[in-house]
Amino acid sequence: MATTELADPIPWLVLLPLAWATAAFVLGPGRGGRLAVAGLAVQAALALALAAEVLEAGPRRYAVGGWAAPLGIELLADGLAAFMLATTAAVALPVAVYARGYFRAVSRSDAHPKGATWFWPLTGYLVAALDVLFLAADLFNLYVGLELLGLAAVGLTALTGERAAVAAALRYLLASLLGSGAYLMGVALVYGAYGTVSLATLAPLIEPLPAVALAAGLMAAGLALKTALFPLHFWLPPAHGGAASPVSALLSALVVKASFYLLLRLWFGIYAPLTTAAAAQLLGALGAAAVVWGSVQALRQERLKMLVAYSTVAQLGYLFLVFPLATGTGPAAAAAAWGGALLQVLAHGLAKAAMFAAAGAMVLAAGRDAVAGLGGVGARLPLSLFAFALAGVTLMGLPPSGGFTAKWLLLRAALASGQWWWAAVLVVGGLLAAAYVFRVLRQAFLPVEAASTGGVPRSLEFAALALALGGVLLGLFGERPLALLGVG
Repeated sequence: MATTELADPIPWLVLLPLAWATAAFVLGPGRGGRLAVAGLAVQAALALALAAEVLEAGPRRYAVGGWAAPLGIELLADGLAAFMLATTAAVALPVAVYARGYFRAVSRSDAHPKGATWFWPLTGYLVAALDVLFLAADLFNLYVGLELLGLAAVGLTALTGERAAVAAALRYLLASLLGSGAYLMGVALVYGAYGTVSLATLAPLIEPLPAVALAAGLMAAGLALKTALFPLHFWLPPAHGGAASPVSALLSALVVKASFYLLLRLWFGIYAPLTTAAAAQLLGALGAAAVVWGSVQALRQERLKMLVAYSTVAQLGYLFLVFPLATGTGPAAAAAAWGGALLQVLAHGLAKAAMFAAAGAMVLAAGRDAVAGLGGVGARLPLSLFAFALAGVTLMGLPPSGGFTAKWLLLRAALASGQWWWAAVLVVGGLLAAAYVFRVLRQAFLPVEAASTGGVPRSLEFAALALALGGVLLGLFGERPLALLGVG
């Protein structure tokens, strides 16, 4: 690489996690935690540097190997990509710190704690796949990132080796392959129609032809399945609820957002000439159903981690309100909807990682994963319970959290576009979120002694608290992330 290329953060955002993941694999089972934390810290600095460059100078392009498109592979960092890269770094680093303490705590007597065997290499490959997907500028390399991400996520889901985890991982694998297959068939149809997969080249060429409409439908369905949009969410609760807590945090906070990001980019990008108000309303209706159904199911769960997993199904539903609120509406409503949806991506990522981290600590302290077994945890792990409550503030959409700002922007978009029914969904969803969060808090404050397996490392509590505080403070300092959305 030339000197200027060495200073470019774009290739290093992909190469760095691949490097430390491979090094962790070479070091052996359960090794590589310190290397991962150091690598993710550097990656966070690179993501912030890239975001600053994009804000100052506009979108950045990088030709892999010096070969520009269409002959070579081009990576593109616009405002949306930089936003997602920063979100990944903001979540992955605290989760890595949490994971080091968690895997030591779950089995102090074992040389290789349960679930930690290949956690670090798979996490590195997962982060690299996320960054590839966010930076890719053509349909095929988006598929490559999507497929690598799914395989790494499935491997992480099955890490504990327990029967339930392996069964959930297999279900996740089948759903992931089905979604990726539908997306790939759409790519093949587009390539057959236009002879290119470059997003920039396709943008002025796309027309409402039958083959292109079929391609768009296949790709949207595949991505909806991978995002676990209701009623295609069947694979998510057992996968996220049955995995090790650090894995659950990564899956819920980051992995499902990648396919949503891709759907968002395609819907408002190359497929914009094909989108209709009816299709947008359908996606919004499925999102609204996810908010209600996921919240009701969360209220019914007896296991703490399954409650948090169903909460993810509900919170993902809010993201799909952007489609009816920004399709065929005025510029003010569309801008508010975009800001609300993307701020919800970051706020939910921080809050959900915090909630799974806090839940993991409380399960370790209680000795079992049961809401009814949390009595006394509030007195023994006040920081973890406080982190859980703060994360709940964000999920409920209470001020001054990032969740409040996100839902307020969506509410403004709904009223500005005359679609008041989406405002009702936002209010009902917040009330239902309050119900299942307070159910956990009430149980934790009961004066019943929980079974104890000993204390938990402070790093678990502090990592959960840092993530939860991030979700709340986002509501106070959300202007900078939102400024990125106007670039590109």
